[in-house]
Amino acid sequence: MGLAGILVLVISFIILLVLGVPIAFSIGLSGMLTMLVSIDSLPAFTTLAQRMATGLDSFALLAIPFFVFAGQLMNRGGIAIRLIEFAKVLVGRLPGGLAFVNVMANMLFGAISGSAAASASAIGSIMHPRMTKDGYDENFSAAVNITSATTGLIIPPSNILIVYSLASGGVSIAALFIAGYLPGILMGLALMGVGAAYAVRKKYPVGEKITMREGVLKFLDAIPSLLLLVIVIGGIIAGVFTATEASAVAVLYCLILSMIYKEVKISDLPDIILKTTGTTAIVLLLVATSMGLSWVMSFENIPQTVSDGLLTVSDNPFVILLIINMILLFVGVFMDMTPAVLIFTPIFLPVVTSQLGMDPIHFGIVLIMNLCVGLCTPPVGSVLFIGCSVAGVKIQNVIKPLIPFFIAMIVVLALITFLPQISLWLPQYFGF
Repeated sequence: MGLAGILVLVISFIILLVLGVPIAFSIGLSGMLTMLVSIDSLPAFTTLAQRMATGLDSFALLAIPFFVFAGQLMNRGGIAIRLIEFAKVLVGRLPGGLAFVNVMANMLFGAISGSAAASASAIGSIMHPRMTKDGYDENFSAAVNITSATTGLIIPPSNILIVYSLASGGVSIAALFIAGYLPGILMGLALMGVGAAYAVRKKYPVGEKITMREGVLKFLDAIPSLLLLVIVIGGIIAGVFTATEASAVAVLYCLILSMIYKEVKISDLPDIILKTTGTTAIVLLLVATSMGLSWVMSFENIPQTVSDGLLTVSDNPFVILLIINMILLFVGVFMDMTPAVLIFTPIFLPVVTSQLGMDPIHFGIVLIMNLCVGLCTPPVGSVLFIGCSVAGVKIQNVIKPLIPFFIAMIVVLALITFLPQISLWLPQYFGF
């Protein structure tokens, strides 16, 4: 039934998407239709509903609403502006200084908030007017913001790494968090390199000179925000709390910090909680339907069929990894990140671990970096839409300046894919 299951699944899923059915319902309905090929309707409905409920019965998933809540607090709590000022101290005087500041601020804010969308919105709304005022092309500044916002999905804490841990059957969240640092920093440096080359060619100005006293004051002002990373990741590494418990600590810390900064009032909390609830509901519905579909694919022996198909093409590990990367890049263009991780992890993880001997932690970083590219591309790229909306530019005008950044991202992806120690050195060093 493997091949028949694949055909029913793929065709029904594509038709539902073309008809404009929301992605979560498309996933659930295509999974149901695939099951109906093999078994009667009553056990098919019952089993899928049970698997969806079971898929949400995970302590690790509690981290998602907490990190979303923390991200909402940070978006409102004055943290973004302090991180931008800190980034200006570090890189503002380099060629194309404001492009560097945009990338570094996104790396810091994205890492703290764990959300590419929140990062693109918060940093872009502050940096875009400053960059255009200093003579930067508005489409270029939007491209910088859009691509650098995705680094926060790799640099921990990251909700999507938690989702991958669930989909992979329990890969250590702490190990995934630590593994994301070097690839995320490497991605940020590559984007800075593209920004610097563009700025030098266009002769964009460097940032204003900052005195030692101003630099120290801005650093001190940013320390409370930066401490969140130390508390969350340090606490996980030291074994003080789990990743889920760390998410609750992050909420408490962000709430206190926002109150100290006087950027969030008690009266603002209902609206923040409402937005958190809405985002969490969307994510968990995607998780539920995707987990149901993952079970359906396993029942129909789809992962084994895909594995056999890949091995008939080639038994060369380099070629197989190249094919998987190309498939994931293509998938990322048309599918949001959460369902893509939940659907394709059970398909490709058995292939790379059993046939190629690839570490599941390494594959998780490769998978997510592939899908990060898709967040910046039409027609489904959510970060692309947010970045263009914040900058007030048209999507078609941003595509050309985006291309050099895409090339940089794909070069880094290739390095991460074929040099596993970039991802694995830190987890191994800390004993994960």
